[in-house]
Amino acid sequence: MQEQPTAIYPGTFDPFTLGHLDIVERAAPLFGRVIVAISQNPSKTPLFTVAERVAMAQEAVSELSGVAVETFDGLLVAYAERAGAAVIVKGIRGGEDAAYEEQMAQMNRDMTGIETVYLSASPAYRAVSSTLVKEIARFGGTIDRFVPSGVARMMKERFRDGS
Repeated sequence: MQEQPTAIYPGTFDPFTLGHLDIVERAAPLFGRVIVAISQNPSKTPLFTVAERVAMAQEAVSELSGVAVETFDGLLVAYAERAGAAVIVKGIRGGEDAAYEEQMAQMNRDMTGIETVYLSASPAYRAVSSTLVKEIARFGGTIDRFVPSGVARMMKERFRDGS
C-alpha cells in the first residue's frame, strides 16, 4: 500500500475562518498529513501577529487527526519541498479565486513539479473571507457564524482594545 502524501494548505489566515476549517476538515482524510502553513508575507499587514494566527489555527484544528500548523516565509514551493509535501491544497470560492489560483498553480508546478489540488468552498462558506470578517468585527457586527469560537473571542478582544 502506497503512503498518502503530505499536503500544504497555505494562507495568511488573518483570521482563520470556518471556511478555512471546512477545507482542512475535507482535506485531512484525503492526505496522510495536512500542514496549515501560515505565511509571514511581508507585503501584507495582518491584524494579528503570526503567533496569534498560529494559536487561532491550532485551536481550530486541535481535534483533527494528521493536521499540523506551521509558519513559513519565502516561496511556498521551497517551504513545501522542505516539509516533504507533494501537494498544495487551495480552497476556491468562485471564478476570481480560480483564475488567480490557477496561475499560481502553474508557476509552482513549473518551478518544482508540485501539484495543486482545489477544493470548492462549501456553499455555506462561499461568501466568507477574512477581509469581510474583519470588517464586520471592526464595526461591531456578529461574526460567530463565520469563525471558530476562539477566533471570535480574540477578534472581540482586539476590537474592544481599539485596534
